[in-house]
Amino acid sequence: MSKDQYTKEDELKDALDKQNLDENNEETQENKEVEATEDKKEEPTTEELIQVEKDKYLRLFAEFENYKKRTTKERMELFKTAGQEVMTVLLPILDDFERALTHIEEDKEAEELRKGVLLIYQKMVKALEQKGLKEIEVKQGDVFDAEVHQAITQIPAPSDDLKGKIIDCVEKGYKLGDKIIRHPKVVVAQA
Repeated sequence: MSKDQYTKEDELKDALDKQNLDENNEETQENKEVEATEDKKEEPTTEELIQVEKDKYLRLFAEFENYKKRTTKERMELFKTAGQEVMTVLLPILDDFERALTHIEEDKEAEELRKGVLLIYQKMVKALEQKGLKEIEVKQGDVFDAEVHQAITQIPAPSDDLKGKIIDCVEKGYKLGDKIIRHPKVVVAQA
């Protein structure tokens, strides 16, 4: 009985092993077929490769053009405002000239001194204007604009039509090109 059992068990094991091998072979062959079709799908054609490279080239070219435009614009802005630091240092001197002129006008005996100071002041203003400095015009009654003006104080409005408007300009403002380098300091009427 043990000999018969042994052979029957062996036959069953052999049959199961054979069945498992057949199934594994079928799966392996199916996997190979799937991989073969995937390989065919994944391999791009020469035209597709050329198109991908063309797209890369065009993007790189566009990026480079944008870079050139951006650096050119930055360089132009730098040239426009290169003298800003020097101009801001000279503005207090310009203010001192204006103060000196107002005090000299009060003194009638110093006519020659006034002419000399006025001549130097005019030359300095002309030289600064040639370098792009412009005075910001501020008049009494102008509407206060926080983007342009700097309010140093508010006073009660003398009349209703002056509410929210400029009453006085304490310090002149200046632009270098289109950029404001010093805001005019003004007194504003309360609204």
